[in-house]
Amino acid sequence: MTGEPITVLAHAKINLFLRVLRRREDGYHEIESLISPISLADELRVRPAERLRVEVGGRDAPTLGGLNLALVAALALADTCPDAGGALVEIDKRIPVAAGLGGGSADAAATLRALNDLWGCDVDGSALADIAERIGSDVPVMLRDQPMLVGGRGETLSSVEVATFHWALVRFGFGVRSPDAYRWWDLEGAKTGPDTASVLTAAAAGDAEALGAALFNDLEAPVFARHPEVGAAKQRLLEAGALGAVMSGSGSSVLGLARDAEHARELADAFEDAEPVVSPASKAG
Repeated sequence: MTGEPITVLAHAKINLFLRVLRRREDGYHEIESLISPISLADELRVRPAERLRVEVGGRDAPTLGGLNLALVAALALADTCPDAGGALVEIDKRIPVAAGLGGGSADAAATLRALNDLWGCDVDGSALADIAERIGSDVPVMLRDQPMLVGGRGETLSSVEVATFHWALVRFGFGVRSPDAYRWWDLEGAKTGPDTASVLTAAAAGDAEALGAALFNDLEAPVFARHPEVGAAKQRLLEAGALGAVMSGSGSSVLGLARDAEHARELADAFEDAEPVVSPASKAG
């Protein structure tokens, strides 16, 4: 075990498209999605300690609730690592909770990477991915920390090219639970979205105009019906000049696609709680 603290970033993610295919017999949903990390990130610091514990602070810590996936990840890795010991995992929480940005999954993935190094476990990428899949549907893609085409319930991953894009990220003071959003999709008999070739082509080419026109999320209709303010934010972004707008994941966050960094700042300034972000996120931050 190294005695030096290790600091890593846990990047949020956005869905450039989310296509829901069907409900599976195991209760999960078969999906297709293009997921990219963004510059917004939690910061994790791990260091040796007498026992294993996770402490959460930062901007969004007061709203944190439910199962702590970072602790689940730490315990799961400890079960497979003979050299595991105690550790303190400190999370500076900047990603809003239950916002469709994968914050909990990002923390879990970053915890796996950091503790694997801290404890000297030498667990390879394939084995880490197996652990990630058992923790949650979004954890495998967050472990990769790069743009990926996702299938199945989140376990099928393919690398894709995504150029740099600028966005205005609109946040809300409430979250939407993924199980609720998918249940609403089932109840409403919501439709599966269009062919995804146009999104993939525009994303790879860096064509923001074409990408803006192609963005979609099959969960928008059922979520907007229950949280009209989320749909209203999408419409406001478009009226403010966004090239396109889309809800990320199961919500509640909404993203407006901008022409460049300055345009993203202008779009964000039109909202009380919004910020400019970039995708894909740089590995350095």
